[in-house]
Amino acid sequence: MSADAGKRAAAEAAARLVKDGMIVGLGTGSTAAHFLDCLGERLQKDGLRIEGVPTSEKTAQHARRLGIPLLSWDKDLVIDYAADGADEVDPQGRLIKGLGGALLREKKVAKSSREFAVMIDSSKLVPRLGTKVPVPVEVHTKLVAAAQSALASLGARPILRESGGQPFFTDNGNWILDAWFEEISSPERLEEEINAIEGVLENGIFVGLTHRVFVGESGGAREWKIPAQSWQAPGT
Repeated sequence: MSADAGKRAAAEAAARLVKDGMIVGLGTGSTAAHFLDCLGERLQKDGLRIEGVPTSEKTAQHARRLGIPLLSWDKDLVIDYAADGADEVDPQGRLIKGLGGALLREKKVAKSSREFAVMIDSSKLVPRLGTKVPVPVEVHTKLVAAAQSALASLGARPILRESGGQPFFTDNGNWILDAWFEEISSPERLEEEINAIEGVLENGIFVGLTHRVFVGESGGAREWKIPAQSWQAPGT
């Protein structure tokens, strides 16, 4: 089974949980694009009525093409259900996200959601975070050098992300440092330590936010539910 077929299977399974009248968080990336397409099909065939909260401008454009009404995120908004991809998922359902450059809005949406589903193909399952990918860190452009030094003091090898030979800008006008760690022994502690660095807006470690993981495999998607003790829904 190809990786893209796995992503599509996971997205189809996640989309089936969307109900009429929901506010839905819309992730960013190739798997999230499949999820959007699945919702668009349901809008056309079933008359599904939802409102979406996009995590990036690219996602917003895709959703508009499909006719999905959009809301802007604000701190008081409670999202019924959100679905997004991930770059790595460990056995506890902890994530690294942000290789697509939308981690700041992605984490805001995940934190504002009553239920957050992750959609992946099996290649994204890892024994520990940091096995295959760096931790993306969104940083104010004027404080990048200081943030690089602080990340190095935490044991990272931080590399400024580029696009076309120039620094990559996020939708929020910031830069991203991709921080490579030899070992991440405590994702919870590292998430806090990185966010305490001056100039850091957010980082791509997601802890205690995942409710379900859909893993696309041959024959469909396997659903993996995270223990309820590890999270608390907004507004409860």
